[in-house]
Amino acid sequence: MGHGGNVIQELTADHREVDELFAQIEALPEADPRRRELADRLTMELVRHSVAEEEHLYPTVRRYVDGGDDLADKELADHAEVEQMLKELEGCEPGDGRFDSLILRLKSSVTAHVGDEENQLFPMLADSCSADALDKLGEKVRSAKRHAPTRPHPSAPDTPPANKLLAPGTGMVDRVRDMLTGRGKQG
Repeated sequence: MGHGGNVIQELTADHREVDELFAQIEALPEADPRRRELADRLTMELVRHSVAEEEHLYPTVRRYVDGGDDLADKELADHAEVEQMLKELEGCEPGDGRFDSLILRLKSSVTAHVGDEENQLFPMLADSCSADALDKLGEKVRSAKRHAPTRPHPSAPDTPPANKLLAPGTGMVDRVRDMLTGRGKQG
């Protein structure tokens, strides 16, 4: 989390981290308990990434990119689907058939979403915004990820202004829970 660079570089680095987490999960035996730890890290990264996009990227896309409302609406729908799967995954353990099924569905959905962003949305954003604006947006996204929730909250608002008001408080509660339980710590 927090790589530097403009918004496109920051979010693309997040995408590669998520790809690596999926690869690590898939490389372990089905019932290996380390898969749960990796799934928790994956969830934390995906939730923080999504919140940052919802707070800063998609409003910018709506404002500056031709057809931005439709693009942002599709990306938000993708996020809602992923967040629901993450919520379901919280209740599963490695070795449970649902765990593997959800990981496969999640990977498929996230991979399609990443492809849409990297091949369509990011190039359109780069054409519509100045380098300075993209740099400033990168800073906003990094800041949002630091304060974002780390657990899925499918019923939370995903558009401004409500998401910007509620996410920091929810994020603080999630981080306290994570600290108390040791969730997301690399072993």
